[in-house]
Amino acid sequence: MSGTLYIVSTPIGNLEDITQRALRILKEVDLIACEDTRQTRKLLDHYQIKNQLTSFFEHNEIRKIPEVIGALQSGKSVAVVSDSGTPTISDPAFKLVREARTQGITVVPVPGANAALAAISVSGLPTDSFIFEGFLPHKKGRQTAWKKLADEDRTIILYESPHRVLKTLAEIQEYLGERHVVIARELTKKFEEVLQGTPSELKAHFEKLEPRGEFVILITGKKYFEKHFK
Repeated sequence: MSGTLYIVSTPIGNLEDITQRALRILKEVDLIACEDTRQTRKLLDHYQIKNQLTSFFEHNEIRKIPEVIGALQSGKSVAVVSDSGTPTISDPAFKLVREARTQGITVVPVPGANAALAAISVSGLPTDSFIFEGFLPHKKGRQTAWKKLADEDRTIILYESPHRVLKTLAEIQEYLGERHVVIARELTKKFEEVLQGTPSELKAHFEKLEPRGEFVILITGKKYFEKHFK
C-alpha cells in the first residue's frame, strides 16, 4: 500500500504557532520534504524532533516530485512543509499534491498558521468574501492584473516582498486610486506591525522607514470603499 502525504502547516513567525498534531506528524513520518532544510531544522531542533529532511522548492520540483512520489508508492509517509505557513499556498507543493492525487495516494491536510488569514482577521476589512492573489506577476501580466482588480468588490489580499512594497503601493494608487489599505508585516514575530491608510500615506511611511520582513497587503473592495470611506 502507498504511504500518506501530509500537508503540514508551520509557524509564520512565533514558534508556538504550531499544533500538537503537526508536531506529532513531523515526528512520525518517514520523510519531511521542506522548502529550506536549514529553516525547517531550526523548527525541529526547537521541538527536539529528529527526522530525515529533503529539499523541495520551486527550482528542483521537476526532479523531486518523482522522488517523493516514489517514496510514497513504496509505503513511506511524507510530510511537506514550507518555510512558514501552509504549504501549497503561493507555493509549488500544489504540483506534488496534484501528482499524488493522480496516483491515488492519500493526501491529508494538517492545518495551522496562514499569513493571509491571520492578516485579514485583524484588518477590520470585510471577511465574508475576499480574493487572494498571492504575489502578482513581476513583469508580464502585472498591468493586466491591476486593471482587473480595479473593479473587484471583494477584499483583495496580496503577498509582497519588502523591496517591492513601495512599487506596489504606487501601483495601487495608480490603478485603484486612494483606496483604504491595510499592511500586515512580520506577523506573529517580535516586530509585528499592522498599518492602515491610503496608498500615498503608507508609501510615505515606508519611504522614511526601510521596509523589512514579509508583507501582506489588503485592499478594500470597490463597493465597500465607496460606501464607507468616501
